[in-house]
Amino acid sequence: MKNTWRDLRMSDQKVQELSELLRSLPIHTPEALGLPGFRSVGSVSLKTTDFMTNHRLYSGRATNCGKPTQLMIEAFTDREAEMLQAAQALEEGIASGELHRIPRQPDEIDDRGSTAIEGRLLVRRALARERDPKLRTRKIRQVRRSGRPLRCEVCDFDFARAYGELGEGYIEVHHVTPLYISGTRETKLDDLACLCANCHRMCHRSRPGESWRTPTALREQIRKSAKAAAH
Repeated sequence: MKNTWRDLRMSDQKVQELSELLRSLPIHTPEALGLPGFRSVGSVSLKTTDFMTNHRLYSGRATNCGKPTQLMIEAFTDREAEMLQAAQALEEGIASGELHRIPRQPDEIDDRGSTAIEGRLLVRRALARERDPKLRTRKIRQVRRSGRPLRCEVCDFDFARAYGELGEGYIEVHHVTPLYISGTRETKLDDLACLCANCHRMCHRSRPGESWRTPTALREQIRKSAKAAAH
């Protein structure tokens, strides 16, 4: 939809990123993930062709696709804002690890066999997010008690310095090792890092061969980038 309903080739970076994102969804069996073609770059590229050729504005011959694909085309066409919000929630839920903590529920499948698209995941995800506000609070309290300033551990960005009273006491708290990598565990405060929004996203941003990085690795990457720019 963001690509004006045109398909995306295998060489497109967006297809490669989407392939990794889809494979990381916490709904796949080990057997499925073991298949070479499962949510591969090639299969994702072909799916974008299905979306393009089965859209109502396409005048050529449509490719064969299943009912779920047609339902998604209708949803993104008729409820664009809602579906974009759902897509963003899925992406953020995978990146933060929150989505992996939500147990599957019987009502996730509708009577046509397709995944429900009415926003129930958004509501459940919000409820899951409310389970650990104390952990974030305790991490911030730990930093302040140590006498350290509340700023990004990667780039030193300080919300209070940049935004004044509005930014006072604000920081994002990040799992150094994503929960979808570590699995279920008891999280300790030392497993968390305080990051600005930009560094938080860059720690989670995937690219071919690399799906995440630690704050230490990101800090080193910033140092190398700055050194290269200086030359």
